[in-house]
Amino acid sequence: QFAPPFSSASRFRLPNCKQLTSTFDTMAFNKKQQSIEPALHKIRVTLTSRDVKSLETVCRELKAKAVEKSVPVSGPVRLPTKTLRITTRKSPCGEGTNTWDRFEMRIHKRIIDLHCAPELVKHITAIRIAAGVRVEVAVSDAHTR
Repeated sequence: QFAPPFSSASRFRLPNCKQLTSTFDTMAFNKKQQSIEPALHKIRVTLTSRDVKSLETVCRELKAKAVEKSVPVSGPVRLPTKTLRITTRKSPCGEGTNTWDRFEMRIHKRIIDLHCAPELVKHITAIRIAAGVRVEVAVSDAHTR
């Protein structure tokens, strides 16, 4: 009887078939791993207040909570203080000597950057925020600047 020199399975086999399969397996495994890992985001927390003491207290609590959750933190970065000034006449009718009142309001600002998953931000920002402290949270990808 006639026997073919090659079997049907070996005829289509590539020389480095084992290497190709392992490369495809690792690529598929890496894709699965990337989808399972939580995507890290750069989260910028901006704190604004007229009272420095309450602002520093909130910053300290926020940073302590982030360190407790082992999240990389940079800050608080102290931005320059904005001073809003208003000068008005003391006299309501305009009569009398020219005396002036000078009022000013100082606005202090701090920035804290966190690199973590967005779900963790709820746990970190679950702190008591003093009255008069304004909090803004901005989320962006970690790869963009």
